[in-house]
Amino acid sequence: METILFLTHPEDDGSLGRSALETLTGVVELNRQLSDAKFVAGFIGDDVSTAVAEASGCGAKTFYTVSGPDFKMSRCASDTAALEAICRASGATIVVAPTTSRFNRAIPGVAQRLDGRIDTHVGGFTVNGAELRIQRGYYRQRMIASLTRTARPWFLTFDSGVFPKWEGAPVAVQTETLNVKIGDELRKTNVTGYKAPLASVQTIRPDAKLLFVAGVGWTKKQADGQVHLEEAAKIILHILDKSGASLGSSKSLVDQSSEGQGVFSFMSHLNQVGQTGSTPRHPKGLAACCHGEEPHVVGWRFIGERRVINLDPNCGWAQGKADVLYVADAFELVAKVSELL
Repeated sequence: METILFLTHPEDDGSLGRSALETLTGVVELNRQLSDAKFVAGFIGDDVSTAVAEASGCGAKTFYTVSGPDFKMSRCASDTAALEAICRASGATIVVAPTTSRFNRAIPGVAQRLDGRIDTHVGGFTVNGAELRIQRGYYRQRMIASLTRTARPWFLTFDSGVFPKWEGAPVAVQTETLNVKIGDELRKTNVTGYKAPLASVQTIRPDAKLLFVAGVGWTKKQADGQVHLEEAAKIILHILDKSGASLGSSKSLVDQSSEGQGVFSFMSHLNQVGQTGSTPRHPKGLAACCHGEEPHVVGWRFIGERRVINLDPNCGWAQGKADVLYVADAFELVAKVSELL
């Protein structure tokens, strides 16, 4: 009999984040489909009471918690110790967690300690009787693989955007608190706080409704035969500010810095979308000065509605890859839209 363990951690306000709630929906469905399985949940954090209440209606038999000031901040040593304690106490054979930066650092170490196996960025699953098969995308190879394992425990991290958010009503549950001591040897890394840029200069916004992707054409000569890098930067930042969009970039644009060419100071390889970049999930996407070649399009596979601005009606985006293609000068068009906003 399989024992399915759902692992999660609360956000700064004590509630469960979107990724955790989506993963919980997937785990509930997995428990429903997997025959003769036991379902439990585990929580780590400073105060997990609100998070437990949010997930209480999921049907888990036992809720394991490890809480306290030592587990407030993300720290690999303490998180690994807490997660290991929950996994051992629950006897889990299948461990499912959301793909968060905190768990990405800690869960591989837990899998190693328990002599388990791990698969990350899971994008779906199927169940045939007692056999679980997961789907995972390999974007560099442009394929989706179906995998199964007999080794246990099997650790899985689910990507965001695969399942809807969990919205079950809270119920009264019993929790089992595990006492995990963190000695000085695990406190070699002390978290003193966060330093983050102002929201006004943050260009990567995972929850934005729109993804705006700039291509290398913004840094090239415009209709008047001149390069307008500073003006282009102002237009892009203005439309991001007014629309609340997230900023993406083509690989050719962010690679220009290594070639000694002018680039935007607010853009880095973290903004790159494509085969060797990120695969964001937004309801809508707008690409400007991008050619829509296959490596770039791969990064758009999870965008709901794809619109593109390009002067070339025969560009890669026009070959059945965009829902709407605007044949226009992107620099002039986006400047006008920015002005209207």
